[in-house]
Amino acid sequence: MTTARLANYPYTISQQEAQNISQTIDYTQINSLPEVWPIVAAKCGDTVALNAPHSKPAISMTYREVATQIKLFATGLQSLGIKPQTGVALFADNSPRWLIADQGIMTTGAFNAVRSSQAEVQELLSILDNSQAQTLVVEDLKTLNKLSDRLADLPIKLIILLCDETTDVELPIKLLNFSQTIDLGRSAQFQPATIAKTDLATLIYTSGTSGNPKGVMLTHANLLHQINTCGTVIPATPGSRVLSILPSWHSYERSCEYYLLSQGCTQTYTNIRYFKQDLKEYQPEYLVAVPRLSESIYEGIQKQFREQPPNKQKLVARLLALSTKYIEARRIVQGLSLECLNPTLGQKLIARLQMAILAPIHAIADKLIYSKIRAATGGKIRYIISGGGSLAKHLDLFFEIIGVNILVGYGLTETAPITNVRRPWQNLRLSSGQPLPGTEIRIVDVDTRQPVAIGQKGLVMIRGPQVMQGYYRDPEATAKAIDVDGWFNSGDLGMLTPNNDLTITGRAKDTIVLSNGENIEPTPIEDACLRSSYISQIVLVGQDQKALGALIVPNSEALHQWAISQNLIPAPIAATNPASSNEPNILLDNPQILNNTQVIDLFRDELNREVKNRPGYRIDDRIATIKLIAEPFSIENGLLTQTLKIRRPVVMARYHGMIDEMFAR
Repeated sequence: MTTARLANYPYTISQQEAQNISQTIDYTQINSLPEVWPIVAAKCGDTVALNAPHSKPAISMTYREVATQIKLFATGLQSLGIKPQTGVALFADNSPRWLIADQGIMTTGAFNAVRSSQAEVQELLSILDNSQAQTLVVEDLKTLNKLSDRLADLPIKLIILLCDETTDVELPIKLLNFSQTIDLGRSAQFQPATIAKTDLATLIYTSGTSGNPKGVMLTHANLLHQINTCGTVIPATPGSRVLSILPSWHSYERSCEYYLLSQGCTQTYTNIRYFKQDLKEYQPEYLVAVPRLSESIYEGIQKQFREQPPNKQKLVARLLALSTKYIEARRIVQGLSLECLNPTLGQKLIARLQMAILAPIHAIADKLIYSKIRAATGGKIRYIISGGGSLAKHLDLFFEIIGVNILVGYGLTETAPITNVRRPWQNLRLSSGQPLPGTEIRIVDVDTRQPVAIGQKGLVMIRGPQVMQGYYRDPEATAKAIDVDGWFNSGDLGMLTPNNDLTITGRAKDTIVLSNGENIEPTPIEDACLRSSYISQIVLVGQDQKALGALIVPNSEALHQWAISQNLIPAPIAATNPASSNEPNILLDNPQILNNTQVIDLFRDELNREVKNRPGYRIDDRIATIKLIAEPFSIENGLLTQTLKIRRPVVMARYHGMIDEMFAR
C-alpha cells in the first residue's frame, strides 16, 4: 500500500477503500480533466484505449494516439479562435471522436454543452439558445441539415463535423470537418490554457422526465471527484475490458468512462444490434448499465427458458426456487438482507442450516445452468455497474443467483452524477449503497425539512464535491435546488440503514395520491409487476382516483405463445412472421387481441399475483383497472429518455384520453 499516496488523499476512507485506491493511478494533484490524458498515455501508451468495431471503417486507438488526437483537436480549435470559458455545443454520439472532441474542447479551457445527435430538433435548438454557444460540433451533415434552417437566429460562427464529409453548398457560417480541424492542429502551436478546478467544464441538460430540461453546470472539480473516488470501490487496472452501450454524453456513462479510461482500461463501443454478440466476443470485465438493459438481458434468458421442453422448464424453475432460498439465507448470514438487517442468533442459525442443506443443490444448478448463462455474457464480467434508476428486486436476485455481481449506484445529473454505490464487500441488495468519499447524505421530512431517524423515509438531500455549480443562466432554479448550506434537494424519497446504505423508495413528484389520501410510490410496485414474463413496460396512474390503474406494454413474444396455447390465434396466422425483427409480434398481427377478455384477465391475474407477493403489500397497492398498449415506449417516440427511463409526464400526456376512460366508470 502506498502510504505517501494515502497521506495526501483528500477524503476519509475505510481500510478496504484505502487498499483499493492505492492500486489506481493518482489524479488528486491535477486541476482539470484534460490533464488526465498525458498522464495515462505516459503509463499505458501502447494499451488500446478505444475500440469501435462497428464504425466504418473500424477504429482502434491506443492511449498515446488518443492523447495526441485530443491535443491536435484542441490546437485546431485554438487556431479557429476558441477561447477559455466560451461555450461549444457538441451534438454527437458514441465514438472515439466523441471523446476526442469532448476533451479537445475542455483542453482549450472552453466548456461544452452536450446532447445526442438523435435528439429532437427543438431540444437541440433550445440547448444552443440557452448555452449561448458560438461554435457547434455535430455528428455529420445529416445532423447539421436538420438544424440549418434555424442557425441564422443563433450566434453560431463556426461549425465542425465529427465525420470527414464535405459539402459544396455555400454556407454563411465557417464549416470544417474533423480531419481538417486535426490538420489545422498539426500546423499550429498549442497554447496551454490555465484551467482552475472551479471552472465550468460542461453543461449537461437534464433528461426531462419531468419539467423542462435545464443546463446543469459541472466543473472540473465535480468530474475529478468522480475519478478520484470511484477507485475506492473498483480498482480498475490497465487493459481491463469495458463494453460501452449507453450514450457517452450522459452524466452517468460519462463519469464512468472518465474513471475507467483514466485507469488505462480498453473500452469497446457497442449498440443494441451487436450487444449480445459483443458480450461473447469481447468478454468485458466491466459493463455500465441501466435497469432497462439488465431487464433486456434477463428477458432474453427467460425467453430461452420458455423455449425448452416442459419437463426442463419445470426443472429450471425448481432449481431457481431452491437457489433463491439459498441466496436469501446467505444474505442473512452475511448481514446483507435489507429485509432482515438485524437478525437474531436464532435467525442466523436457521439461515446457516438452510445454506448448508441448499449449497450442494445451488452448486449443481450453477454447473448445469448458471455457468452457461455467464458464458453467454462472455464469462468474464467482474461487475455490472448499474445506475440511472432503481433495479427491480427480481433482477437484483436473479443476477445474484447466476453469479454476476451488480453494484447499484445512485446519483443525478446535478451530482456529476454518482453519490452512492454498493461496495463489493458490502453489496446490500435493494439498496443504492454507501456514499462515495467526501459525500454526505441526509434524509429530511418532506414538509418540515428536518432530519428524520435512521430507517425512516424522507427526502434525500446531498452535499459534496460532486454537487453542481448550479443551473446555467437560471439562478432561481439553482436557489430552489441548493440551499444556503450547500445541500442539494434530489427530489427523491429514501431512507438510510444503520450502516449508512441508501435505499431509494420513490420520486417525490411521482407520488400518486389516491382520493382517500393514501400516498403510493409507483416505482416499487411497477418493479414487482415487471417480474411477470407477460409485461414489458408499465406505468401506474391514478392521481386523485379511488384506486390505481396501469398502462401496460405487453411482452409480445410471451403473449403470442400464450395466445396460441389458448387457441386465440389460428395456426396459419401464428406461423406467419411479418415482423421485421424475425420475432412474432401479436400486437402488430392481431391488434384486436388487446381488448380480448381472456387477455385482459391474464394481465389482471399477473398483476394481482405480483403486487400481492411484494413485501409490504397494502390493499391500496391493488391495481383496479388496466389498459394494454401496442406501441412500446421508446426513445424514438419520445416516451423514454436516452438512458431508457420512462418519461412519466409525457406518457400521461400522450395517453390522457385512455387514462380518463379507465376511470370514467
